[in-house]
Amino acid sequence: MNLSKTSTEPDKDIDKKKTEEETLDLYKQQAPLQNLLYAEKKHSLLIILQGMDAAGKDGTIKHAFSSMNPMGIEVKAFKAPTDEEKNYDFLWRVHPHTPAKGMVQIFNRSHYEDILVPTVHKSLDKQIIERRYDIINSFEQCLVDSGTVILKFFLHISKEEQKNRIAERLNIPHKRWKYDPADSTEEKNWDAYVETYEKIFEKCSKELPWFIVPADRKWYRNYFIANEIVKTLKALKMKYPE
Repeated sequence: MNLSKTSTEPDKDIDKKKTEEETLDLYKQQAPLQNLLYAEKKHSLLIILQGMDAAGKDGTIKHAFSSMNPMGIEVKAFKAPTDEEKNYDFLWRVHPHTPAKGMVQIFNRSHYEDILVPTVHKSLDKQIIERRYDIINSFEQCLVDSGTVILKFFLHISKEEQKNRIAERLNIPHKRWKYDPADSTEEKNWDAYVETYEKIFEKCSKELPWFIVPADRKWYRNYFIANEIVKTLKALKMKYPE
């Protein structure tokens, strides 16, 4: 996977208005499918959202899951490990947030940060980081074996779009709270993050591939993710218990 050669825009022949109408229809389909998931309790759904700073992870959660029942969905945002979390293995803070049967869990960033950050900032020995690829693959397979369906989305934005969104955080009052000076610092590490993400896509489980979401246009990002969720839930062929 070469991200530099992968478009961050939807295809030119995709009609925005029609797509937005289809997205609303997908939202309507999500609610009964989520209800089936909760009632049947044979599966759970784990959504992993990754992307560069300002890629739209928060916006995706706000819009693409807006029709789901809050009682059956949870969100966990993984930030820099706390002092307590650093005293344990890197998955210690992740496993308690995996979804129970019938539930939908969203990871805003995830265990993949424990490969990304130490690789880019060279804070861990390379051999330790390399082993984490296999550990993560085994961890995710363990979840699948227990009935969890995993969807991994990389929100793919252009460098120019990232700059625009970070600038908005500085210049638009109601978005200023989102600004973190670290955003501008990490912007300088763009190429290193791209290279690491490409390696993640290459080394992750082939049974659980990443969806590369063209995310420069928010309306298409929301459609893409909602569509994959609906398709995935329908494929489970769920039934209400008698």
